Parts: sequence; structure tokens; C-alpha cells
Amino acid sequence: MKWNRIGLLIAVMAAGAVGYAPFSHAAEVAVAKPEGGDISAIIVAGDEAVLSSQMAGRILKMNVALGSTFAAGTVLVEFDCAERQAQLDAAKAENLGARETHLAKLRLQGLGAAGELEVTTAAAAAGRALAQVRMIESQMSYCKIVAPYSARVARLRAKAAETVGMGQPLLEIVSPGGLRATMNVPAAYMQWLRAGQAVELRSPDGGRTYNARVSRINSRVDGVSQTLEIEAAIDRASRELVPGMVLGAGFPQRPK
Repeated sequence: MKWNRIGLLIAVMAAGAVGYAPFSHAAEVAVAKPEGGDISAIIVAGDEAVLSSQMAGRILKMNVALGSTFAAGTVLVEFDCAERQAQLDAAKAENLGARETHLAKLRLQGLGAAGELEVTTAAAAAGRALAQVRMIESQMSYCKIVAPYSARVARLRAKAAETVGMGQPLLEIVSPGGLRATMNVPAAYMQWLRAGQAVELRSPDGGRTYNARVSRINSRVDGVSQTLEIEAAIDRASRELVPGMVLGAGFPQRPK
């Protein structure tokens, strides 16, 4: 298929309209340099997760709001589990009856009034009843979503009184600890870049600097932009650093 000049011009304009760029421009974006020739570095959280519902039901309480800070083990979301609680109470009652029946059969067997089959059948019934109790107790744990670690709420996807399905995302959490910076550097940096190498992060206004060290280096170079993705662990986190921020990054030990 051959392109004429008009067709090529229309294709280029269309690509620009939807946010696409030629390959040469994409390479420039990947290694964008803010000020002073710095590489762009994006701050990402050490731990982040999307917490979803493990059951279908109505949300009774949302104990956190957008931006809330919480500790590990905090109950974040509570579901209306009155029906499951009733099922658990019924299962416990059935388990109690089955256990008493088994004990009675054992006493009768000792008196010679019950056979081995009756005792075995009663024991099996008691076992099934106990398994039912344990299963419902396990399901009852889904009635509360507990924080897996200390973090902050980054996004709420549901509200109290809403009915949600199993697996529906409810909230996104981000841990403020263990921040790191990700960046794309020119492929030529592979000649001297090593894990543990110092990285200096700079705020956009140049007023603050943060020390970091290269922690991970991608094993593959991007074929389009000819850049290498790396991560740097920040030595000491600051309250000013928030996931999603873009800083400038420089390498003090870079050979000249």
C-alpha cells in the first residue's frame, strides 16, 4: 500500500489528534529532562493494593475516607452479615446436637445397646456438622476488610449502603513507607550504571534534594525509545514526597 502526500498528512494529523506521536518524539518523552539536564523520575509507593469484596452483600460501614491514615489490622469496611450470622447460629446448634448424639451412641455401645455402625454414622454426622460451622465461620471473616499493612486511602470505589458483588474493588491503599523512584535513562548509561549507585533527586523548583540509590535495573532496553528502566530506593522518606510526584534525577558519580 502506497501513501500519497495528502494521505500521509491526514494520518499524521489524526495521530496528533488522539495523542499519538512519531517514534522520535516518543523517545524524547521517555527521557524527558526537566531542568538542568535531569532525568524525570516518578515517585511510587513501596506497597499499594486494590482491596476488593470477598462476598456479595450490602456495605454497612466505611470506616475510612479519602486520604485517611490507618494502621495494620484496622477494620476498613464492614458488611451487613445478619443472615450469615443466623446461618452460623443454626450450624452451631446442629453441631451441638450431632455431637451429643455421638456421645450418646458411645455410651450405648459401652452398654452393648448400640453397634459399631451406629457409632460410626453418628461420628460422621458430628464431623459434617462441625465442618459446616467452620465453613460459615470462614465466610464470616469476609464480613470485614482488614488493613494488611499501615497505609493511606488513595481512592474510594464504594460507599456505605451500597450493594456490591464478589470481587468488586472497594478502595485503593498506598503505603507511605518504602518510597522509590522509577525512571527511564538512555541505554548508553548501561556502560557505567550499577546497582547501589547514588542518585540525587531534586524538587521541580530545585529547592530540595533527596538521596537515593539504584536498586533495580531492567534487563532489557526498550527498542523504540532506546531507554533503560531503573528503580532507586530513597534513603530517607520525607512527608513532602508523595506517590505520583515527578522529580528531576541526576547521577553524581556519572563519568564525564
